[in-house]
Amino acid sequence: MAVHLITGAGSGIGAVLARRLLDRGDEVVLLVRDIGRAKEIAAALPGAETLVGDLSQPGRLSWALSKQRLPERIDSLVHVAGVIDLGPVADLPAALWERQLAVNLVGPAELTRLMLPQLRVSRGRIVFVNSGAGLTAHAGWSAYAASKHGLRALADALRAEEAEHGIKVTSIYPGRTATPMQERVHQQEGRPYDPDRYIDPASVAATILTALDLPADAHLTDLTVRPGR
Repeated sequence: MAVHLITGAGSGIGAVLARRLLDRGDEVVLLVRDIGRAKEIAAALPGAETLVGDLSQPGRLSWALSKQRLPERIDSLVHVAGVIDLGPVADLPAALWERQLAVNLVGPAELTRLMLPQLRVSRGRIVFVNSGAGLTAHAGWSAYAASKHGLRALADALRAEEAEHGIKVTSIYPGRTATPMQERVHQQEGRPYDPDRYIDPASVAATILTALDLPADAHLTDLTVRPGR
């Protein structure tokens, strides 16, 4: 039975992925930002375990996790959590830059660093759910795109560094997906939101499962997923 540590499983892609893994009998551990959220997610995903650690405060992750019982084995680490605040460079205050860089980039880097010992033992897989904004930056998307471009660089460097330990690193770049984050994006853009126009979160979750389930002699490095409608 494989053990998976997932961030961002409270809704959208992460929630679907966690449910799929639990349904097939895998062990799932979810990183959540606070105790209240841990109770909510544990109720929504029976059988999942939780760890409390706030990605928006990367410098406190080590301390937070040191106070909890970590899994003895981790076969995969899947980074799904993310935040977004749109706006032109001229209008975005430093606080919004800092929050997006923390949750979308520095937090994942620090969590990965802390989990590398277990992942090296299992010769595990790390999946970064990036974004189309990690490949192309558009007007109004500067901070979010910068965090996602950085996440791509993190994955590429990590892949080269950890190859000797057998760790396989995948970046997945979904296009617009029908999640609560996408609804928030539309609110910020001032446009009506129609989830039927976008990728179903289950489709992205299926892509992640493909990356996780490949035989040990192969792995996906970069995969772009786009709406089929």
